[in-house]
Amino acid sequence: MNPMEKVVISKATINIGVGESGERLSRAMNLLSILTGQEPVKTFSKVTNPEFGIRKHQPIACKVTLRGEKADKAIKMVLDGIDNRLKEKQFDNQGNVSFGIAEHIDIPGIRYDPDIGIFGMNVSVTFEKPGYRIKRRKIQQKKVPQRHMVKKEETIKYMEENFQVKIGEEEDIY
Repeated sequence: MNPMEKVVISKATINIGVGESGERLSRAMNLLSILTGQEPVKTFSKVTNPEFGIRKHQPIACKVTLRGEKADKAIKMVLDGIDNRLKEKQFDNQGNVSFGIAEHIDIPGIRYDPDIGIFGMNVSVTFEKPGYRIKRRKIQQKKVPQRHMVKKEETIKYMEENFQVKIGEEEDIY
């Protein structure tokens, strides 16, 4: 196989949306730092929504971006919490996958801590092939050709081989 055709994980982003700033957000940030060993950053609301009591530019969530070995470890940990099962519709056509976990205590080895509480989280995994740097570099920036883009089928195959994930429809999984 051509080494330029090999699919790799670019990054994994773990997000906990709280919907409010204050104590709950700081506990969510504490949980993310315990789970990943990396300091999370706050994310801010983009619009004002009076129904939810959210103002524009108010911190309402936190996230952490993982790369390399840390990303592999975190993905494996969260997939164990959902029994290594994903739906085909969780993969997009650009070769990325996003899934959620309802409660962080579903992850094996994580115990309930009354000081933290229970949080759900979203995980987004971005895949790429070698050569994607031409899209991000500063000098002579170019587009990645369509034939070199990561496809949904390649991502599914990667997840099945490297993380032993079972892919199916909703009826098959649950």
